[in-house]
Amino acid sequence: MHEGLPLSRSTQVGSIRIHAIEAGVQQLDGGAMFGVVPKPLWERRIPADLRNRIPLALRCLLVEAPNALVLIDTGIGNKYGEKFADIYGVLNPGEPTRLEDGIRDAGFDPGDVDIVLSTHLHFDHAGGNTVRDEAGVILPSFPNARHVVQKGELEFAHSQNERIRASYLLENIEPVTEAGLWDLVEGEAEISEGIRVLPTPGHTPHHQSVLVSSDGDTACFLADVCPTSAHLPLPWIMGYDLEPLVTLESKRGLWERARTENWLLVFEHDPRVPWGRLDPSEERPVLVDENGSS
Repeated sequence: MHEGLPLSRSTQVGSIRIHAIEAGVQQLDGGAMFGVVPKPLWERRIPADLRNRIPLALRCLLVEAPNALVLIDTGIGNKYGEKFADIYGVLNPGEPTRLEDGIRDAGFDPGDVDIVLSTHLHFDHAGGNTVRDEAGVILPSFPNARHVVQKGELEFAHSQNERIRASYLLENIEPVTEAGLWDLVEGEAEISEGIRVLPTPGHTPHHQSVLVSSDGDTACFLADVCPTSAHLPLPWIMGYDLEPLVTLESKRGLWERARTENWLLVFEHDPRVPWGRLDPSEERPVLVDENGSS
């Protein structure tokens, strides 16, 4: 899968150009990724390997907003060891990771990023917020950028209870705190012209998706409220979600707006499909264009 993915793919949202950055891949347990959905159903969509793991993209979104270059999520970073890489099937080679290579492939330097916007702070979404340098020191990857996240998400990440601490690695968070780079928001908020965050709780209590809007067109970076196109059906929800019934209602609200307003949906973890739009004539959520298909 990794070899077949381009470093970046681009499209327009009105007058705003967006770039899907393929920041490496990981493999997670298929049963965990689909929760109560039986394996004979989900494996038709994404087949598992001999360890029951399915391939997942670590897709970030680089947005050329009118007043800022915005990077949404940062993938998994470079701070993991061999055991971690084996368990999670991580492939992320690059300079220093595939994320930075993808940003360059889209025509920018990593230092050009003005805002790093985190949907939430799990290690596969915020791992690239920090980087281990050649001396072994962990530092912010984008030291000149504002780092935006929900205030409640940052507080929740520090609770470190037994259920969540394997997902929230403080090495991805504390260097940003020590550098004074966090810019915290609460609820729906405009981050820069054309970019708003929209609370979509369920996966975590303070998970957010991101809307990019211009000239009557809108793209929605879904993150983990719907990690792949296979998760479009309302009850197809990850076992990782802390509040699955809340996720279901978040998805219901998103799909209603996505149909009515003809949103482009951007999938962070789909191994093949970066984005697509819902068929407004179908009651069930089905993709009909871009790189998605029913």
